[in-house]
Amino acid sequence: MSNFYDALESRDPALRERELMAALPQQIARAQDLTPAYAELLDGVDPDSIASRSQLAALPVTRKHELLERQKAQRAHDVFGGFSAIGWTGQVRSSGAQRVFQSPGPIYEPEGQGRDYWRSARALYAAGFRHGDLVHNSFSYHLTPAGAMMESGAHAIGCSVFPGGVGNTELQLQAMSELRPHGYVGTPSFLKILLDKAAEAGTALPSLRKALVSGEAFPPSLRDWLRERGVEGYQCYATADLGLIAYETPAREGLVLDEGVIVEIVRPGTGDPVAEGEVGELVVTTLNPDYPLIRFGTGDLSALLPGHCPTGRSNARIKGWMGRADQSAKVRGMFVHAGQVAEITRRFPELGKARLVVSGEMANDQMQLRLEIANAPEGLAEQVAQAMRDITKLRGDVVLVPPGSLPNDGKVIEDARKYD
Repeated sequence: MSNFYDALESRDPALRERELMAALPQQIARAQDLTPAYAELLDGVDPDSIASRSQLAALPVTRKHELLERQKAQRAHDVFGGFSAIGWTGQVRSSGAQRVFQSPGPIYEPEGQGRDYWRSARALYAAGFRHGDLVHNSFSYHLTPAGAMMESGAHAIGCSVFPGGVGNTELQLQAMSELRPHGYVGTPSFLKILLDKAAEAGTALPSLRKALVSGEAFPPSLRDWLRERGVEGYQCYATADLGLIAYETPAREGLVLDEGVIVEIVRPGTGDPVAEGEVGELVVTTLNPDYPLIRFGTGDLSALLPGHCPTGRSNARIKGWMGRADQSAKVRGMFVHAGQVAEITRRFPELGKARLVVSGEMANDQMQLRLEIANAPEGLAEQVAQAMRDITKLRGDVVLVPPGSLPNDGKVIEDARKYD
């Protein structure tokens, strides 16, 4: 039996890159033609001129809060805020949506007609799910798309699905005991609850041998705890907007990127790609023709790993979820955002990585902007301090440090204040 879901996973990396970049202009053209939001956001952009990562990096990043703002402003005639190419009668796009979901915000997401629309089958396959398996799906089927995401991927493999949803622990445990599923899909914490309850009740679950978890952190300690109970758990990273982004393999070395997305890691608060290995915000361009999100900022931190997966999957890998990129701090009654720090550094091209440290006791906030630079010209710190006052309307100290001095954790704003 093949270790790969399809031949795309083991493509030559150079071939994959050529094929992704060949698909990119078509996706941009479709977004411009069929979605009012991108007709505006990419106005004047020639799709044929965007055929490389450097050219893609010149396009604006759309972050989730901006998508939400557009959706709210256009609720009366387009619940998707102009980002979807499909909808139903009465919407700007009159047909094509099979279902519509609501995520917190609320943000609405369309589901099109395609098989394995969210592309979750690849992650399920890597976690060991195969044709004929019964999958116990404990992701929500209510409002949000997680349950449907995983079910469609399971069906694409040829699995049967029990739609457990969330809650009703005793009933779900009874179903597991009686239906004897081969694997579990859901959050790792709920799987632990189920297994704990099974142990308390003396209920054997001998058939349950694999799991694909998401939606929460999946630390090695919990992975090992599951293994001790006979369950091999793997994780994947997906969002309601983008579908599958990356997935774990038996190598346990980071998460391999999905084949249907183009992923960049950018400095938080900007759209500027960072070097391989540096922590930054995940920005994703999806090749989904129905919901063609271009440079969509996830707000999540991660970093690209060097090399390729030992399993033979040749796509790039990320470290996994490493925190949130949409950082801010309230200083002396005013909010300071990562984008403002980026605006400061853009005024001085010779600067490298930046980190704003907020410290002090309550009602005595202190700001210190630490900046990496190799050879600082005289008076640079004073110029940066003035720019900081202009942009944030707050005073702070500027400290220039050698390259490589700041932590590689993706933090642009560090709140080091004491609140006790």
